[in-house]
Amino acid sequence: MKELEDIVKAYHNACQQGLKTALATVVHVEGSAYRQPGARMLVTENGTLTGAISGGCLEGDALRKAQLVILQQQPMLVTYDTNDEDDAILGVGLGCNGIIHILLEPINAASSNNPLALLREVVAHRSPAALVTLFSLRQRKGPQPGTCLLLTANGQTVYPIEDKKLQQAVITDARVALGTQTSFTKTYQAANNDFTAHAAYLPPAIQLLIAGAGNDVIPLVKMAGLLGWGTIVADGRPLYATQSRFPDATRVVLAKPAQLLSAVNTDAYTAVILMTHNYNYDLVLLAQLLPLPLPYIGVLGPAKKLQRMLSELMENGIQVSRQQRARIHGPAGLDLGAETPEEIALSVVSEIKSVMSAAAATSLREKNTTIHPREQQIILQQVL
Repeated sequence: MKELEDIVKAYHNACQQGLKTALATVVHVEGSAYRQPGARMLVTENGTLTGAISGGCLEGDALRKAQLVILQQQPMLVTYDTNDEDDAILGVGLGCNGIIHILLEPINAASSNNPLALLREVVAHRSPAALVTLFSLRQRKGPQPGTCLLLTANGQTVYPIEDKKLQQAVITDARVALGTQTSFTKTYQAANNDFTAHAAYLPPAIQLLIAGAGNDVIPLVKMAGLLGWGTIVADGRPLYATQSRFPDATRVVLAKPAQLLSAVNTDAYTAVILMTHNYNYDLVLLAQLLPLPLPYIGVLGPAKKLQRMLSELMENGIQVSRQQRARIHGPAGLDLGAETPEEIALSVVSEIKSVMSAAAATSLREKNTTIHPREQQIILQQVL
C-alpha cells in the first residue's frame, strides 16, 4: 500500500508541475521475477520514477518506452523474456528465469477516467479493494483497456468496456477477488480477441497501535513508518505522549487504558503492541483488547509476565479462549538475538508482518517451493 501512496503523491506533484505521466504495471509473470503481478511504477516525462516493477533491471528500458507512450498517448504492452539472448544484448540482464509482461498506460490528467483516479480512491479509504487491469496478450498492438475497475465494499467504479459481456465478466471476477481476498489472472476468450485481466486484491495498510511512549518506541514508529504503516502511540503520561516526541506517528493519544479504545478505531488490519513497561496499564488494556477481532496482540517482556497477566484475568472472571490466546504473542517479536531498541523494533515489526501475511517467518533458503505461490499466476479460461 505504501508504494501506491507514493505513486499517488508523485502523480499529484507531477500535475502541479505540469508534467505528463505514464503508469507501468506488471500484469503477468511466467516463471520467476523480482516483482509479481500488480507491482506499479509511475514515470514522468522528465524521467522521474516512483515505485518499482523489478529489482532495477527493467526500469531503464521501461522508462524509454513509457516516454514513448506519453508522446503517442497510446497504451503499450511490453514483454521481457529472460530466456531470450536479446535481453542480454540490450543490457537488461534480468537474472530471473521468467517472462515479465508490463503494461504502460499514458495518464490523461484532464480525464476523470484515468488509472490514477482509481489509485487515489484505493489509498483514500481504509477498506479492502479489488483493482482490475485488462490487457491483450494475443493482440499486443490492439486495444489495451488497462486499469479499468475498482471494487470496494462500498461500491464500484467501472470505466466502460466496449464489450458488455466482457465488462460483466470482469466485474463478477473482481467480486470473487474481493470476497476471497486473493489476486489472480484470467483470460476471456472472445470471437475477435482474447483479453486477460489481472484482479489484484488490495488490503488496507497495516495500522499499528503502540501502548507506550518510552524511548524504545521511537525506533518502532520510524520502522513502521518506512513500511507505510499507520502508527498510533498511546500513553497515560502527558510528558511522554506528545507529537513532538513522535513526529513520524500518525497520531499520539494521551489516555488512560480504560479510555484508550474509545479514542481509537481498530479493525481486522490493526496490530497492537503493549510496551508501556507499566504492568497495570498493560493488564487493563489487554482485557479490553481480547474481545476485538485483532490479528495480533504483542506483549513486550518475558513469558512470565504474560502468564501472570493471563492468570490475573482469569481470576477476575475474564476467560481467554483458545482463539484469543493464539492471537497474543508474548514475548513479542521474532528470535533475532535483539538487544537494542532498534533491534527489538526490527524483531517486533518482522513478527507482525509475518502474522499479517500468514507467512512462516523462516529463512527463504529453507523453502522447498517458490517464494511466491505460482497458483496466483495461473491463467484461467472463460469463453464469452
